[in-house]
Amino acid sequence: MIDENRVEAGALSATGVSAEHVLAEIRRLRDADRPTHGGRLFAYVYDPAVPGLDELTAAAHRESAHVNGLDPTAFPSLLAMENALVAAAGRVLGAGPGTTAPDVVGSVTSGGTESLILAVKTARDAHPEIAEPRIVVPSSAHAAFAKATHYLRVALDVVPVSPETLRPDPAAMAAAIRPETVLVACSAPSYAHGVVDPVAQIAAAAAEAGVRCHVDACFGGWTLPYLRRLGEPVPAFDFAVPGVTSISVDLHKYAYAPKGVSVLLHRDATLRAAQYFAYADWPGYTMINPVIASTRSGGPIAAAYATVRHLGDDGYLRLAGVTRDAVAGLADAVRAVDGLRLMAEPESTVVCFTATEGGPDLFVLVDELTARGWHTQPQLSYAGLPASVHLTVTAAVAPRVAEFGPDLTDAVAAAQAAGPVRLPAELAALAGALTPDALTPELVAGLAAGLGMGGEPDGAPLPERMAVVNTLLDAAPPELRERLLVEFVGLLQRPTW
Repeated sequence: MIDENRVEAGALSATGVSAEHVLAEIRRLRDADRPTHGGRLFAYVYDPAVPGLDELTAAAHRESAHVNGLDPTAFPSLLAMENALVAAAGRVLGAGPGTTAPDVVGSVTSGGTESLILAVKTARDAHPEIAEPRIVVPSSAHAAFAKATHYLRVALDVVPVSPETLRPDPAAMAAAIRPETVLVACSAPSYAHGVVDPVAQIAAAAAEAGVRCHVDACFGGWTLPYLRRLGEPVPAFDFAVPGVTSISVDLHKYAYAPKGVSVLLHRDATLRAAQYFAYADWPGYTMINPVIASTRSGGPIAAAYATVRHLGDDGYLRLAGVTRDAVAGLADAVRAVDGLRLMAEPESTVVCFTATEGGPDLFVLVDELTARGWHTQPQLSYAGLPASVHLTVTAAVAPRVAEFGPDLTDAVAAAQAAGPVRLPAELAALAGALTPDALTPELVAGLAAGLGMGGEPDGAPLPERMAVVNTLLDAAPPELRERLLVEFVGLLQRPTW
C-alpha cells in the first residue's frame, strides 16, 4: 500500500538513497559539463594545475562548511581567516604598513558581482543627501555595475571606449561626472578584451571632483602585480594611485581559490562605513552585515585561506610567469593564422581575437574549436566593436599551447569551408524588427524549438553547435538580446517532477 502523503519529486525521493548512489548521480550529471581541469576551457574556471590543491581545498572546505559567518563572535576562526585574506589582498594591491595606503580595510564577499554591488551601495549610502545618485563607467566595465545600479536604483552613465585602444578617454570620463555622481569606476583589466584602463588619470579626475573611484580588479588584481614583478609594463592601477578609494579582487580567479570568494577593499575604515547594514527595530537579534548575505558558509572562505597559504607569494609569482608564457604562445598562434587578428596586444591574462575581412565566421569557428575540444567564449558585436573570441588563460593552459595552434588553423579552415551562418529570412527580419515587448511565450517557445534549445528534460538543453543561436543574438539590438536570453534561460530552468 502506497502512502499518499509521501513526497517524491526531483531530488526529494520517498525513501532516500545511498550515499554511493547519490555521488554516482552527480558524476553522471557532471559528464555533460565543460572540463574544469586540463587547460582546454578558456572561461568560467581558473585552474593552476597544482597537484594536491583540489584535495587540500576540499578538506579545508569540509572543516568549515557548517561555520556561519553571520556572527564573528560565535565563530572567530572565520573572522581570523577573513582578516588574513583581506590583508593578503591588500598587500598584493599596494596597501598595508609602509605604503601610501596603510589603513586599508576590507570584506570577503561571494564573488565579483557582490563586491561591485557593495562598492556602488557604499558610495550611494555615503551621500544620503543626493536624491538621484549616479555612477560613471566605461562601456567595457563589467555588466555587474549595470546589475548594481538596477538593484540599487542608481543611474548609470556609460562612456564609450575607443575602437582602437578599447579604453575610455579620461577626459570623457571626467566630463561625465555630475553633481549627482557618487562613484567613478574603471577596470584593471576589462574582462572582454583584457586591457587596463587609464586608472591614474581617471582617479585624478574623480578626486578633483570629490568623487570616489573604484577599480574593478576582480579579474586581474591578483595577476597584474605579479606580472609587473616579472618585468611586464603594467600601468599603475592599485592603491599606490592617488584617488583610488576602493578595489575589488576575486580570489576564485587568479588566486586560484574554489568558487566563490572575492575581496572588496577600501582605502580606510571611514570609506567603508556606509557598506554595513544594521537593523535592531524588531524583536529578534540585531542584524549587522558587512556584505549582502547574512548567513554565509565558512567553507569557501576556509578553502580560499588554504589556497593562499599553500601557494604563497613565490607560488603566485611562478604561476603568473607560466600564465604569461601561455598568453604569449596563444597570441602567436592567432597571429600565425590568416583571417584572424588580435583585438589588442595582450597585457594581462586574456587573448581576444576577431576575424579580418574575408575571414571565418567567428561563431562557426567557435563551434569548430569546441568540436576539437577547445571551449572558448564568443562575444557579440557591440557599438562598433566586432564580434570576438575571448580566451581566459590560466596556468593549466601552458602544457596545451603547442596543441592549440594546429587546431586553430584546422578550425579556421573548416569554418571557411562551411561558410558563414545564413539566418532564415524570417528570423533575420524578426531580429531586426522585433521589440522586447512584442515577445510572447508562444513566440519564444517557437524560436527556441527552431534553434534546438530547451529539449527533453534528460537531453541536452542546448544544441551541440551554437553558431545559429549566436548569429541570431548578434543580429538583435542589446535590449532584444537581453529579453531573448532571459526567456531562453527561463525555458531551461524548469522543475524536474
